[in-house]
Amino acid sequence: MLSTKKGIVFGVANDKSIAYAIAHKLAEQGAKVFASCLNQKAYEAVLPFLNSPNITLGLCNVERSEEIQQFINHAVEQLGKLDFIVHSIAWAPLEDLHGKVIDSSSIGFSRAMAVSCHSFAEIAHLAVPYMPNGGSMVTMSYLGAEEVVPHYGLMGPVKAALQSMVKYMAVELGPYGIRVHAVSPGPILTRAAFGIEGFDELIRHSIEKSPLGRLVTTKEVANLTAFLCNDLSNGMTGQTIFIDAGYHAVA
Repeated sequence: MLSTKKGIVFGVANDKSIAYAIAHKLAEQGAKVFASCLNQKAYEAVLPFLNSPNITLGLCNVERSEEIQQFINHAVEQLGKLDFIVHSIAWAPLEDLHGKVIDSSSIGFSRAMAVSCHSFAEIAHLAVPYMPNGGSMVTMSYLGAEEVVPHYGLMGPVKAALQSMVKYMAVELGPYGIRVHAVSPGPILTRAAFGIEGFDELIRHSIEKSPLGRLVTTKEVANLTAFLCNDLSNGMTGQTIFIDAGYHAVA
């Protein structure tokens, strides 16, 4: 269903990351994918696991605007156009993430917002000229944007800003035929998740409370993201879509 689609997945950390699963699902369905790693260490960790000729791996630190521009330019040189952008990047300094929101530093808050939220808007700004036929832009959120989740701290307000930005971007990019969504997975055992204190307890509670009685997988998140990059989802935009085994629906 994606054999004519070409695009970029930002944020591949390792072979267990959500972005990695998404890149492989898109490639499996025929899309040509450029995928970004933050640094050389991540690149070398991921490269041995790539087994698709449809995926090209590169480096991009979204805190450096020139790297975003260079990465997008390189992708377009190889692909000719862009049909989708997937943004799977979130980061905050540990000292701010593990503390109270009221104790967070101005610098830490600003960096978390720049990396986890504003980078999506910056990427969109640079990518739109290369999406002449419209397409999809998808980012990753979490329930902590809407509900207070213990130990999620600073990332809650940051993800709330990201979800709000999705709506504004959907309105701004609608005339270009570009649809914008946030996917909100439940807790998943990724490396980034273990930076959250009490994550084991969060996992246990999610399994007990969710109607399906289990966690979701990166593959399931990838399936949903692939649908949002597919023309089958053309009538949808501006949404935050939960994929958390129903956890968000239970009081």
